[in-house]
Amino acid sequence: MSELRFVRMGFGAERVEYQEAWDEQRRVHAARFVDEVPDTVLLLEHPPVYTAGRRTEESERPLDGTPVIDVDRGGKITWHGPGQLVGYPIQKLPRPVDVVAHVRRLEEALIRTCAEFGLETTRVEGRSGVWVLGDPVEHRPALGGLSLDFDPRLTDDEFDPRLNGPEYAPSNAGQRREDRKIAAIGIRVAKGVTMHGFALNVNPDNKWFDKIIPCGIRDAGVASLANELGRDVTIDEVLPVAERHLRDVLENAELKPRVIEKTPA
Repeated sequence: MSELRFVRMGFGAERVEYQEAWDEQRRVHAARFVDEVPDTVLLLEHPPVYTAGRRTEESERPLDGTPVIDVDRGGKITWHGPGQLVGYPIQKLPRPVDVVAHVRRLEEALIRTCAEFGLETTRVEGRSGVWVLGDPVEHRPALGGLSLDFDPRLTDDEFDPRLNGPEYAPSNAGQRREDRKIAAIGIRVAKGVTMHGFALNVNPDNKWFDKIIPCGIRDAGVASLANELGRDVTIDEVLPVAERHLRDVLENAELKPRVIEKTPA
């Protein structure tokens, strides 16, 4: 792969509005398609905003009518905001595009980033993104003074943590010692070029996630580097580390088109 170009769009007081970043993604995407620019990773921080991917269900949106921006990426609803490092890799991939391989590369770079700060993270089968694993179910604290055998999420597919008190809130998953997502990934590939990307929770206020069903997942929660490490971690600290691992993983990847299985005649 050709050398990656990193563009730091704005952080802190210069956070980038979501629509502005989306417009810039589309501009760079069009330029990358015709080879006017190299593969590019836009890095930034957003003001608070909820965005919903194509698979988002109405029941997963904020109950209080908080505005949500519907976008053309995969995945479901999530939140972006202060304390979260957002990256939009815009890369040309060989066709037929292997979307899963692209997601796995982003996960790998973020897993390495977390490891450098002393936090072990991993993948969870069937769920994209980067995760901090919780304790086995039998070792977790009881909810509401009840045995986990009475945890309503085990028997009710429509269980809504937003209506059942803070003990079920996604932001409190660490206290419950459950699996919790520290980095979300949602992408789109158009004309063989990727868009959208990842959001790594560095030190955000995770209570923003309590208004929604993050990524449509009702039985897990969210994490951040700062909360998991028990100390302050800043975007400024994480940014160069994430850039380095993204460059290492993405530039050295052996890109291959997706293998198409031939159906026997």
